[in-house]
Amino acid sequence: MKIAERQPRILVVDDHAAVRAGLTRAVEDAQMVCCAMAATKSEAMAQLAHTNPDAMVVDLNLPDGSGLDLIRWARKSSKEIAIVILTMSDSESDLIAAMSAGASGYVKKSAPLSELISVLKRALVAPNSFTASEIVSALKTVSAAKLLTQREVEVLRALAGVGDTREMASQLHISESTFKTHVSSIYRKFEVTSRLAAIRVGVESGII
Repeated sequence: MKIAERQPRILVVDDHAAVRAGLTRAVEDAQMVCCAMAATKSEAMAQLAHTNPDAMVVDLNLPDGSGLDLIRWARKSSKEIAIVILTMSDSESDLIAAMSAGASGYVKKSAPLSELISVLKRALVAPNSFTASEIVSALKTVSAAKLLTQREVEVLRALAGVGDTREMASQLHISESTFKTHVSSIYRKFEVTSRLAAIRVGVESGII
């Protein structure tokens, strides 16, 4: 049965009981189901294996390790699970790290719960995209090397030039299909859907 035909099942991971309780209420008020809760990384890994949730809401800082490690482990196991970070952190490098680890969304705990639910619902539809309210700001202050691979930087700069996909791929001495794969990765990381939008973010972030 597809998620659209049933209530999405959510795993809530946070070391504070009050936060877990609040998130559970918000999830269930939004017509989703909290299938399990966890207070640590190890508990979360066990619950992921046991309950196979559709999505996970996780704090970055857990008592027995980083939420980033949990994200990487979960994403390696499943390309379909939606993963939303809920954190106190104001660090833009944490936002970039979460995106690079495979998170689907990033929300600050200071944001209203409605924002978390909105990001969670979007993540359920497109788990391999990335949603964060401050992504462009983060891209402006964090080194592009931490976000894009060197080849992706070259592809992005090629996009800012002239020519069609085949011509741009030829200029970089790679196949057209490989070029398109890099473009898709750039779009995902920049949360855009068009060449012009990717170029705009590249210019704003100083990559181009």
